[in-house]
Amino acid sequence: MGERQIFQPLTTEDRVTVVLYRVGIVAATAVIVCLAGLVATGTSPGSITDALGYGLYLSVGLSVFFIHLYIGKFKTYLKNLYFLSLGCLIVLLIIGKGSLSAGVARPYGALLLLPLSGCLGFVTAKEAFCFKLLEGYLLAMIMPLYLLLASAGVLGGNVVSGLVLIAGVLLLFTMRKVFMPLAYDIGDKTAYQ
Repeated sequence: MGERQIFQPLTTEDRVTVVLYRVGIVAATAVIVCLAGLVATGTSPGSITDALGYGLYLSVGLSVFFIHLYIGKFKTYLKNLYFLSLGCLIVLLIIGKGSLSAGVARPYGALLLLPLSGCLGFVTAKEAFCFKLLEGYLLAMIMPLYLLLASAGVLGGNVVSGLVLIAGVLLLFTMRKVFMPLAYDIGDKTAYQ
């Protein structure tokens, strides 16, 4: 559980890893907000959408590899889920003939984003659990649900609204998280597994 106290002085490595973890959160949020803006305005050129998609994979990867967790099995699970998401990225590129956005636009292509969504959802749920950022739980539930419903065609005209909602909640989550003292993310290092 996250601690709102300082157990030991932070090392340079502690500071760097927390900053990289938070940069990943901020960058993922920025990408999703930009994607939501492009989709909402109807201007989403494939090259820009592809670049944002790669940015999302990179930013989520930063958070995955630099997250501080007390339970080592959770970190191993999270890394494996991220590796699965990279495998799904390759499949998306194959079915999209080199274009990530074309792969996602294929029938059921958005389902291949579920592992990446799971990684980001894990990060938000961890923060919700540790620091009572309740919107983190909401994000962990609605991001994969959104992908499932969008893939099934259930959302219809609400695809844009759903993405804008996710971007807004993620922006709120990020603003509440990134300004916490760095030591909160480290907690008690003696409790790490």
